[in-house]
Amino acid sequence: MVSHDEPNLEMYERERVVFQSIRDNPDLHHNALLKQIVPKFMAKTTFEKTRDSLLKKEIIFVTTRGNMKFYLPTENYEEKLHQRIERNTNTIFHDLKLKIKKLDTDYSHKDADEKISLGNTLLRNLIQVDNGFTLLDSAKNPKKTLYRDEHLTIQQLINHVFEIIRKDKDFEIIFPSIVSDLGMMMPQVSLDK
Repeated sequence: MVSHDEPNLEMYERERVVFQSIRDNPDLHHNALLKQIVPKFMAKTTFEKTRDSLLKKEIIFVTTRGNMKFYLPTENYEEKLHQRIERNTNTIFHDLKLKIKKLDTDYSHKDADEKISLGNTLLRNLIQVDNGFTLLDSAKNPKKTLYRDEHLTIQQLINHVFEIIRKDKDFEIIFPSIVSDLGMMMPQVSLDK
């Protein structure tokens, strides 16, 4: 069974092919690049989706000369990636704190399906934000925890969400679904399975 958190190897292969073609041929305009990749490696719409994905991830950027588009690898990609991760992680972290603050009053007024969905979303996002801070810690200084306060706050927020769920009248119905969904994000017994 493949979870939605596992990498899509086909997508990565396509992104690698398009990126490598752009990197190796910086003077190819859009149509020339298209001819080089389509249909040898992928269909035209697949190329366009892959290109759009690389643009969205800021791995490449577009420049125009005359009426022609050229794609180039983003300079200082690693540095810009860390800045983007830090910006996004901090933004989502603060948004989550506000949402969880409102949870005390809003949660009990929702139906069971909304409670499950909200609980899953909040807990998944908290874990992902914690992963973002862990990634930033390892990139900036692998010997120190620079985001110690944020990690502790996330731990407390996760506990707070579980406390709200535990105190809810629908606890026995919603708790198994929430834990089951989180199970897909937890370490398995073996990496080979």
